[in-house]
Amino acid sequence: MSEAVHNPSAPPLEKADRRMLLGWGAGFVTVIIWAFWMVGTRHAVTHDLPPAAIGIVRFAVPALLLAPFTIRGGIWPKGLPLKIGLGLLCSGAPFFLIVATGMRYAPAADIGPLLPGTMPLFVALIGWLVFGDKLGGSRVLGFGLILAADLSVAGHSLLDPTSGAWRGHLLILSGAFLWGIYTHAYRRSGLTALQAAGLIGLWSVILLLPLGAPALVQAATNGMAGAILVQAILQGLVSGVIAVVLYGYAIDRLGPSRAAALSPLGPVLAAVLAIPVLGEVPSLAASVGIGFMTLGVLLASGLLASKEIHTKG
Repeated sequence: MSEAVHNPSAPPLEKADRRMLLGWGAGFVTVIIWAFWMVGTRHAVTHDLPPAAIGIVRFAVPALLLAPFTIRGGIWPKGLPLKIGLGLLCSGAPFFLIVATGMRYAPAADIGPLLPGTMPLFVALIGWLVFGDKLGGSRVLGFGLILAADLSVAGHSLLDPTSGAWRGHLLILSGAFLWGIYTHAYRRSGLTALQAAGLIGLWSVILLLPLGAPALVQAATNGMAGAILVQAILQGLVSGVIAVVLYGYAIDRLGPSRAAALSPLGPVLAAVLAIPVLGEVPSLAASVGIGFMTLGVLLASGLLASKEIHTKG
């Protein structure tokens, strides 16, 4: 033991352990925020405001708060490839419009398994197909369980097209795919989390203004300023700045697959929060889906394997 204490290589290892611990902490806080975001956004789009109007509030706050970082790097950072920049923007206006619209049709307990629960599957598939990442046996089994979770949650709605929930399920899965693109794009962008959040906020507001500004002004003049303020805090500050920065921090220290592996907490918390906030009790299919998804994500992340996740290069 004394040799290990005096080993010159010990301090770097301890530093690496601290970085990993901080990365896990940032990831845990992120998924807790996601849970509140899922419930709060579903409540907003079914009670108060259209998705485009909420999207403006969601992205205007980070665009303003992070303007110094955006100005320093430019509204399109020098050296940022177009395809990487477009990949970053996938997590902005396109992601929000698609997911928020889907939340109008799907209950909160379904949103969790299909959105954060399926993100690791798309992250891994994109890494495998585009970047040549290698997948071990346990990870493939995990992805199979994630697919089983998706079928448990969304399969019945596809068999019953009259329910309308299938629209929400397909839209939310599309949003998970867009977030998978963003995860890899951010990792390869060379931007800090603050720079990326500011850039995404600015361009998302520009894209959403024509669609959502009239509805937002009308809502404000109709006495909904309080609801808009609540959404500004939840969507703009907490989710739009704090969660994005923390998720970027987690990606930097854990890698895309491990960062996404924390997502099972989000669906569980969202399903619990939906009971008192929305009056939505999880269905049996949603509960089974959450169980499959939790085990699947843990296997897919490589956390239950004895070896590190191997990637090409």
